[in-house]
Amino acid sequence: MKIKLKVWRQKNAQDKGGFKTYNLDDVSEDMSFLEMFDVLNEDLVKKNEDPVHFDHDCREGICGMCSMYINGRPHGPKQTTTCQLHMRSFNDGDTITVEPWRAKAFPVVKDLVVDRMSFDKIIQSGGYVSVNTGGVPDANEIPIPKKIADEAFDAATCIGCGACVAACKNASAMLFVSAKVSQLAMLPQGQVERKTRAENMVATMDAEGFGACTNTGACSAECPKGISLENIARLNREFLSAKASSDNV
Repeated sequence: MKIKLKVWRQKNAQDKGGFKTYNLDDVSEDMSFLEMFDVLNEDLVKKNEDPVHFDHDCREGICGMCSMYINGRPHGPKQTTTCQLHMRSFNDGDTITVEPWRAKAFPVVKDLVVDRMSFDKIIQSGGYVSVNTGGVPDANEIPIPKKIADEAFDAATCIGCGACVAACKNASAMLFVSAKVSQLAMLPQGQVERKTRAENMVATMDAEGFGACTNTGACSAECPKGISLENIARLNREFLSAKASSDNV
């Protein structure tokens, strides 16, 4: 396959940046999107040019690092991670435009790499449970109904890639935050911090510069793990309950 790439190049957060065009003439349809970028970078290195910087780690759709905005969609035309996107999803002669996530809370580090430390700060503010030190309790000691366990597990499949933010016209992180709140709020182990978790995580989300949610649903539609909008409704309930509880103290 012959592919024309229009890739966003930006030296650092202060640089204006811009698109640069590259032509690849021998792309296998069995390559992953990241493997195609590896081939591009090998060619650039041979020419003593700066390779395109992009995030990646597991390349198995687990870690959420491979954040690329491809032809106007987070992770590209399939509802999957970029590392699991293959070149057979494109046609010979296609022009593919690749950009970094576009959000105030995700400043560009270089080229396609963005700083997602804001997600870490949100987790640190409340995405955890308190446990007593000592012996490890038996896994079956606390019975959990299957329906609750399944819903908590579905929320826990969020990999924190940021596609929801990139897809949202307001750059909202509500789907991410709601998934992290939901997976703990539904389980017995997560009850200790329940009254403060939603308040603290939402406050941190706002402080980091994410936009407001207007329920367009683009976040869930583009999420590679299919995180449900029901989690946002649960987060709203958790937040209002926490606010009402703290107001009455």
